[in-house]
Amino acid sequence: MKRREFIALLGGAAAWPVAARAQAAMPVVGFLSGRSHADSVAEIREFHRGLAEAGFIEGKNVAIEFRWAEGRYDRLAALASELVGQRVAVIAAVGGGASGLAAKAATVTIPVVFATGGDAVKIGLVTSFNRPGGNVTGVNIIFGALGAKQLELLHDLVPAASVVGMLVNPDYPSAPLEVQDVEAAGRKLGLRMHIFNARTEHDIEPAFADFAETKVKALLVADDPFFQGQRVRILGMAARQGLPTVYFSRDFVDAGGLMSYDPNLADAYRLVAVYCGRILKGENPGDLPVVQPTRFELVINLKSARALALDVPPTLLAIADEVIE
Repeated sequence: MKRREFIALLGGAAAWPVAARAQAAMPVVGFLSGRSHADSVAEIREFHRGLAEAGFIEGKNVAIEFRWAEGRYDRLAALASELVGQRVAVIAAVGGGASGLAAKAATVTIPVVFATGGDAVKIGLVTSFNRPGGNVTGVNIIFGALGAKQLELLHDLVPAASVVGMLVNPDYPSAPLEVQDVEAAGRKLGLRMHIFNARTEHDIEPAFADFAETKVKALLVADDPFFQGQRVRILGMAARQGLPTVYFSRDFVDAGGLMSYDPNLADAYRLVAVYCGRILKGENPGDLPVVQPTRFELVINLKSARALALDVPPTLLAIADEVIE
């Protein structure tokens, strides 16, 4: 959906019997995230901005209850239940598809607005993008669906790397679909793909040890908020092994990583907040179409490329949205 089409939807409203009507003086938005607060500063700022666009200011006419899983997805069910127990008016389930699934499982009455990097239909959040139905809608950032494109860009940068590793958290809901897409893309490119799993921070170092044993020459880090929280560790190990790596978020490149290809995550949080505000005003979440990004950014860090003795092809530089010197 294009941005102008999304903004056009800010018009009409349908009745939805949310708890906001019972809490008219100060409705409460539940904020459930698979990430940590420290990794979400910019996103929280945009979330507040989105609420303001919808007419809600924290502390003035809306309250926010924050819950952070800090990459521990097994905690999300309990955190979602806490928010339901507090009878929040709407739940913003962000920081990965696991948050949305936990919120959806916790309630069929409280509206849920998710932000997920996986395909929202395929992982079971909604049955349709256009008319999601029920109490759930949100923003499909489609990080996971970009894995094949990220692999193509990595191959363009290091065409001699015929053995490529992929770091994956198998507990992340969209991981199986992303692995399928990347493996299919690898076959088309004639690459040998090796998949390495990391569920916790203790699994990351052994995974990098396996990269060395299997003679992996380049790496793709799969979409997962848990990896975002571990980016300092991942970046350090990739640098020590001299592994050209493509990431699912520019946060890695801003911190010294080589290359990323992704949509704008912070803006997705703003759109989640706008939907929360519309629901607080009485609209039905099931009638609000799932929003999808239309613009993606390729960011390349030339300093990191030089450290890896890589010459970035002019064709890549020409299509890059930003080049960090």
